[in-house]
Amino acid sequence: MSEELPPSDAEEHEAIDEVRATDADAWATACAEDLAAEKARRRAEYGPPPGSAAEELRKLVDAVSEKLSSIQSPLFGAVAGPAAQQVVKQVVQQAKAAVEPVIERNPDVFDHLAAAGNELLAAYRSAVQAQEQRWTARTTDLHKDLDEHNRDGGEGTGPGQRIDLD
Repeated sequence: MSEELPPSDAEEHEAIDEVRATDADAWATACAEDLAAEKARRRAEYGPPPGSAAEELRKLVDAVSEKLSSIQSPLFGAVAGPAAQQVVKQVVQQAKAAVEPVIERNPDVFDHLAAAGNELLAAYRSAVQAQEQRWTARTTDLHKDLDEHNRDGGEGTGPGQRIDLD
């Protein structure tokens, strides 16, 4: 007679854990699909996201080098033109050779510099707005002072006092 034992509690827990793992995988998969769809929608609506500061610096160096290489300067004349073009190309290549290793070794530095620049810009804007508020408040107070001075019998229409030069 074979005795079949009922399933143990350990087997039941393993089955439950497997269902939970499957549910977790399904949840992770659904989240990844939703994120991918949202990224695609944003790319379609707003264009590609901006690159890192290092990538943007590379683009800037490339754009400047292309612009410098394409400039035909009338100052150099017909004789010096080709030689000047060669010098410009050489300088551009040397600049690229100097910038590229720095960008590759320290890409995060440029992101930090960009963030610091944004913070400095925000601080500058705040200072300018505060000063503009003081200026506008001061002109209002100046008009009040002038009105009070004229009511008190002061001479003239300006903020200055009359000086007798005799």
